Amino acid sequence: MAKKFQNFINGRWVDAASGKTFENRNPARWDEVVGVFPLSGKEDVEAAVRAAREAFETWRLVPAPKRGDIMRAVGDLMVARKEDLARQMTREMGKVLAETRGDVQEGIDTAYYAGGEGRRLFGHTVPSELRDKFNMALRVPIGVAGIVTPWNFPMAIPTWKIFPALLCGNTVVFKPASDTPATATALVEILAEAGVPPGVVNIVHGGGGEVGTAIVGHPDVDCVSFTGSTQVGKTIAETAARTLKRVSLELGGKNAQIVMDDADLSLALEGVLWGAFGTTGQRCTATSRLILHEKIHEKFLAMLVDRVRKLRLGDGLLPSTDVGPCVNKGQQETVAGYVRIGLEQGATLLTGGTVPKGEGLDGGWFYAPTVFAGVKPDHRIAREEIFGPVLSVLKAGSLAEAVTILNDTIYGLSSSIYTANIDAAFRAIRDVRAGITYINAPTIGAEAHMPFGGVKQTGNGHREGGWTVYDFFSEWKTVYVDYSGGLQRAQIDNYAK
Repeated sequence: MAKKFQNFINGRWVDAASGKTFENRNPARWDEVVGVFPLSGKEDVEAAVRAAREAFETWRLVPAPKRGDIMRAVGDLMVARKEDLARQMTREMGKVLAETRGDVQEGIDTAYYAGGEGRRLFGHTVPSELRDKFNMALRVPIGVAGIVTPWNFPMAIPTWKIFPALLCGNTVVFKPASDTPATATALVEILAEAGVPPGVVNIVHGGGGEVGTAIVGHPDVDCVSFTGSTQVGKTIAETAARTLKRVSLELGGKNAQIVMDDADLSLALEGVLWGAFGTTGQRCTATSRLILHEKIHEKFLAMLVDRVRKLRLGDGLLPSTDVGPCVNKGQQETVAGYVRIGLEQGATLLTGGTVPKGEGLDGGWFYAPTVFAGVKPDHRIAREEIFGPVLSVLKAGSLAEAVTILNDTIYGLSSSIYTANIDAAFRAIRDVRAGITYINAPTIGAEAHMPFGGVKQTGNGHREGGWTVYDFFSEWKTVYVDYSGGLQRAQIDNYAK
């Protein structure tokens, strides 16, 4: 019998009010049920928000360094359980074990970084324009934070959001993706064990249409942090605007890697293989486009196709596997649909483009790593986010043309250029419209202590990671202390003659 899981509300594990449940299955072996989870609704969200609102009044008064101590304890527990967490994550979302270990490590790094920030929630002191007056600005918590996360990084992305939210003194209502609820539950278990008080962190499982919508629209949720599709992000922004709550949106990408004619082609090849087919291409930072200088176009394509055909598909728990499955049947069908679109629009299929068959593959949602050449900038496979193992190759005659092609999408998350020319590298840094630019490295590989996010329709300007996310989860409060003993009128008395 599959293990039964519950919501965590006000320090207690409870079923959904409706009693309804849903199954979580292994995408590499669809007949394997990972667990049964509560199919929650508005009533469950209401209970979680109420608990978070009540807990906020005491949690906000806990000194930030003490909150940081709890974050370090969380990191210690994650270190001790890293292998178990990684294996569970592979079972429920499919990516290879080396990647899920990295996913957990990113959470560990984020926990320890948050622990340090407990002593670094810096404010500002500035001179007053008046005599005998002291001015300062400091950061205070916002309130209840709604956290809605995707399935592709089921440990790392929740930690990017939850740890800073807690460190700043907020309480949390957390809705993880329905494809990866077990990893999210394990994270909440660790938070509770590390000493987070009841009501401070609450998890409510279920669908986005029910649980996610209820969280975003709830008047007692003060801010929302969401990672997912641009379409859903726009809906969240519209809903949140009705109550003027703060919203952080980290959305889609159509990331490109440029390879110039002076690049180290072997290095560039390793980069695009990792960027395009790591996590089965199911990353917002995945390399979905490859822009090759015309002088090395044919040579590099031959190198690329040879290596892609050697990638081994299979269960991510097996050490022989290079590429795991798509997360579910719907995602596999989306990938297949874009392959058909690419062929219909005249792109040339060089390899892949099929649902593979064979031992260990028939029971999962696998799709062969796919490469298209002859792709034009106006082709849909060059413009729309596919979120799967499909790489579109375009040709450019110069750096300027390559950058123009790279910028020609509604997205602007990650970007990459391989070149030995320092001038070209710095021109790309200047001219590429993206939140992240890599020089001689793939489009994936963000580090926990650096800002993460994009421009254009990739997001709404906020950043996760590093020091910047702490600004999102805190309010600036300005304080004036007048010890003159009399009434002073700023911007009037200071210039009186």
